[in-house]
Amino acid sequence: MTKKIGQKIVGYTVATEEQTKEAATKVSESNIIQMHEKVSRPEALAGSTYKIKTPMSDHALYLTINDIILNEGTDHELRRPFEVFINSKNMDHFQWIVALTRVISAVFRKGGDCTFLVEELKAVFDPQGGYFKPGGKFMPSLVAEIGWAIEDHLQKIGLLKMPEIPEHQQKIMDEKRAQFEGAASTETATSTPAAEANDFPPTAEVCKKCSVKAVIMMDGCMTCLNCGDSKCG
Repeated sequence: MTKKIGQKIVGYTVATEEQTKEAATKVSESNIIQMHEKVSRPEALAGSTYKIKTPMSDHALYLTINDIILNEGTDHELRRPFEVFINSKNMDHFQWIVALTRVISAVFRKGGDCTFLVEELKAVFDPQGGYFKPGGKFMPSLVAEIGWAIEDHLQKIGLLKMPEIPEHQQKIMDEKRAQFEGAASTETATSTPAAEANDFPPTAEVCKKCSVKAVIMMDGCMTCLNCGDSKCG
């Protein structure tokens, strides 16, 4: 590539090695591909499929999220969700499921921060009531469970950070949980039906933060044994 100089050269300096590297870095950064609507879809995409089984239907839903890898093989390699597909034998929700997949896929391809979709979907409540998943997690709606599945996927590819409980706090929670379960077993010999059994005390309440049935009274304060959320701070 040639460039015509239209003015008289009045001076020049020899670029140092550091200046040369900085110039090369600026050129390489200008070639970084960011996620946007005009990014063409490759012939093949890597993805993951998540099974969603609810007591509201005899048939499960299968959520597939395909990812695109931008700037592959470089220091700026980035994996971003590109499209979503939902498939099921149950055709009762066909129309809104198709609409939902198209909207979510469009947001993914738009670029920018797409993690806000998780909280928006998880905040959808079914007027007929939600349901509990094995392990005690409460799902307010089918749409909310789709949001939880998308959150798991975004955590796997690094777009969302997985919440972590400090080691010392986890140790205290384990000790208090053992004390609580020991006291509960001595107070009553009866327990909840086996269908409600989970990893947390059967008398626990649903946590408003993580939606898991794991909130117990601990040292005079309602505390979640799953995420550590407490009204006492």
